[in-house]
Amino acid sequence: MTSRYRILTYISALAISLAVIAEPTDSRFLKEAEALYGKQGSDTVRRWKDMLDNAGKTGTNEKLLMVNDFFNQNVAFRSDQEIWGKSDYWATPLQTMGIQQGDCEDFSIAKYVSLLKLGIPDEQLRLVYVKADIGLSKPQAHMVVAYYSTPTSEPFILDNLSTEIRPASQRSDLVPVFSFNSNGLWIGNDSKAKANKPETRLSRWRDVLLRMRAEGLDTL
Repeated sequence: MTSRYRILTYISALAISLAVIAEPTDSRFLKEAEALYGKQGSDTVRRWKDMLDNAGKTGTNEKLLMVNDFFNQNVAFRSDQEIWGKSDYWATPLQTMGIQQGDCEDFSIAKYVSLLKLGIPDEQLRLVYVKADIGLSKPQAHMVVAYYSTPTSEPFILDNLSTEIRPASQRSDLVPVFSFNSNGLWIGNDSKAKANKPETRLSRWRDVLLRMRAEGLDTL
């Protein structure tokens, strides 16, 4: 099997998994939240579903704002080591809402999935790894969500470090490293410069998608 064929197969599998996330709602996800995390966790999921219902009646800008605000206000930042005892772990949206804690990847994944559920096309969204200047001795690895109104437009950034959704040009504290969605993986902020062997970096993403489906997110 050629490297090109492996990459196309891998990206296709991600696209199928993301398409499943957008299926109609039933109660399985909520039941899973209650069983695993009790009343506090299930209440957060209910508020999330209410937020999605309300956001679904609004325009794109309001959808972005409501999703960004919901997770920034309902989830406390904690490192993976503090939460899971691991140096790097990507939580599902159910886990993040269930314990109301997460790191930057967890915030971003939950926001990204929520925007997909609100009907924003995957080609307008990317999960973006950046180096963030947060006032320490050196920039820190960080993840955000980028929304592109058109393929060539400047993206708007959804970030747990900021309550505001601002254009990328106004986030000089963030330096893009790579970004991805179900269609591919890109280096820096160049939409034409795709990375080699994206399946290596996307393995955690594929794993979290499979865990989402096992938790019932595929039936939402």
